[in-house]
Amino acid sequence: MGYIFDFQDAGLYDAWFDPAKNKYCLDLEIKLMMDFLSPEKGQRILDIGCGSGISLEPLLDKGLNLTGLDPSPYMLDLASNRLGNQVDLHRGVAEDLPFDDNAFDCAFFFTSLEFTDRPAKAIEEACRVAKDTVVLCILNRYAPLNMIRRFKSFFVPNIYAHANFFGIWELKQILFAILGNVPVKWRTTLQFPFTYGKIAALVENNKIIQKSFFGTLIGMKIKPVPNFRTRPLVLKLKRPKAYRPTTGLATRMRS
Repeated sequence: MGYIFDFQDAGLYDAWFDPAKNKYCLDLEIKLMMDFLSPEKGQRILDIGCGSGISLEPLLDKGLNLTGLDPSPYMLDLASNRLGNQVDLHRGVAEDLPFDDNAFDCAFFFTSLEFTDRPAKAIEEACRVAKDTVVLCILNRYAPLNMIRRFKSFFVPNIYAHANFFGIWELKQILFAILGNVPVKWRTTLQFPFTYGKIAALVENNKIIQKSFFGTLIGMKIKPVPNFRTRPLVLKLKRPKAYRPTTGLATRMRS
C-alpha cells in the first residue's frame, strides 16, 4: 500500500506550493507532465495518487473525462474542494486499481509512485487500465535538490523520509522487466532549483537541457504495448502450365 498521507501531511503538502519559488517549481513540473500527456478532447485520463488535485487542475478545461485515485481520505477531501464535481474521485491504492482493463486512454503518476511499497506492481496496474499511454513524473534520486531533501529528512521528519526516489535507468529496468522492450521517452526538468524567473524558465524549457540526468523531476512516457513495424509479405508463385487436351483422344470422342 505504501505511505498514506495523514491530516498534517495533507495540509503541509498543499501549503508548500504557496511561495513564489515553489510555485515556479510546480509550474515547470506541470509543463513537463502536460507535454508528455498531450491530452485530446474526450480522452479518459486517470491520475494515480492524485493527492490534493494539483496535478489534475491543469486538465480541467480540456474537455476530458478525468478520474483521480488516492489512498488518503484527507488528500481526497482537499481534491474535492479544489476540483468540485469535475473529477471522479476514488479512494484506493496504486497496486490494486479498482478499474477494468483498458478503462482509460491514459494513466499517470505525478510524484506519487515514490510513496508506493511495490512500484513495479503499481506500474503494471497502470499499464493494465490504460490502453494507450502511461506517464511517470518521478522525483530523481540523483538530483541535487532531492539529495538535500533526503538528507534533511534524517534530522527533521517529513514526507521525504517515506519516499523512494528513482533514477532514469532504474525506472527503465523496472519498465522493461514488466513490459519488455516498449517505446520509452524521457526528459527532466528543474535543473537549477535554486534560482527562478523568466530567464531561468527559458533555459529550463530547452529540450536539450531537459536531457540532463540530474533534473529534479523525471518525466517518462511509455506505451503499454510494443509497436511492431509490419511490411508486406512478398510471395513468389509459379504460373501453372496451360492444359492442352490430347488430340487423338478428342478426335475419338467426337466420332
